[in-house]
Amino acid sequence: MVDLKELQKEVMENKIRHGFTARDAALDVAYEFCRAHEELSEAFKKHNTNEPGVAEEFADVMIFILGMCETMGFDLEKELVRKIEINKNRKYKKEKSPEGKDVFIRIKTPEDP
Repeated sequence: MVDLKELQKEVMENKIRHGFTARDAALDVAYEFCRAHEELSEAFKKHNTNEPGVAEEFADVMIFILGMCETMGFDLEKELVRKIEINKNRKYKKEKSPEGKDVFIRIKTPEDP
């Protein structure tokens, strides 16, 4: 299994080695949000036009996310495990969209507002 915390550090070391960091950490994070969004948009475009390279674009998105987590002091692996457990216990109701398709709506509870 991959250690995401180690990947976070490796991504950050690579950014520093190549000079991809600014003096202002807040500016770096804002830029990285934009770049992650850009890479996700590229993946969407490739997917919709049946072009190869969608998985590589997803990898680019994850590289930016891992770097942001390291910069902001988040343990992404811990957060992923925590969120997966929350999602396992969420309650949903099925409704129909105006087009007649199934739509799942999360039911908010006191435990999961």
